[in-house]
Amino acid sequence: MANVPVETREEMLACIPSLRAFATSLTGTRDRADDLVQEALMKAWANIGRFKTGTNMRAWLFVILRNAFYSSCRKTKREVPDPDGRYSDTLAEHPGQTAHLDFEDFRDALAQLPEDQREALVLVGASGFSYEEAAEICGCAVGTVKSRVNRARNRLAEILSVVSAGEYGPDQSLQAAVSMSSVSTVKLSAME
Repeated sequence: MANVPVETREEMLACIPSLRAFATSLTGTRDRADDLVQEALMKAWANIGRFKTGTNMRAWLFVILRNAFYSSCRKTKREVPDPDGRYSDTLAEHPGQTAHLDFEDFRDALAQLPEDQREALVLVGASGFSYEEAAEICGCAVGTVKSRVNRARNRLAEILSVVSAGEYGPDQSLQAAVSMSSVSTVKLSAME
């Protein structure tokens, strides 16, 4: 840009006060106006080769500033205010392909359980019934339901090769990829 005529540079500099006034009228604040003027001048300087010497520099700069303003308005409309990060935390989702495979493994392991253990585990763990309600549904003692659920959990952990509760949910590489502290490990309620 060293070959830009001195007159062109001086003409740009002379337009700054009117650019600031126009930007202030658009944005309503001096800080945002100054940022907008700076952005417009940077765009103009980057594209100074497109400016035709002898044409209206002020009009060219005003068009650039106006376009920059409306571009930022369009961008802002698509943005959601999220100062504390709560909204962005809800946008993260674990990849579906591994969850699907994990679910298939779980379903296969669940099918390997004896019917009485599977029934007790589904009633207490998946359906949310209390031990007392599950015992009433199964027609047996509460202690029997607790025993069946415990044996079912242990057998599932054995079939799925689960050593600790921390193994439920996303693995370490997925956690690193998602890298969100608010994403809690997904646990099967029956395995707690």
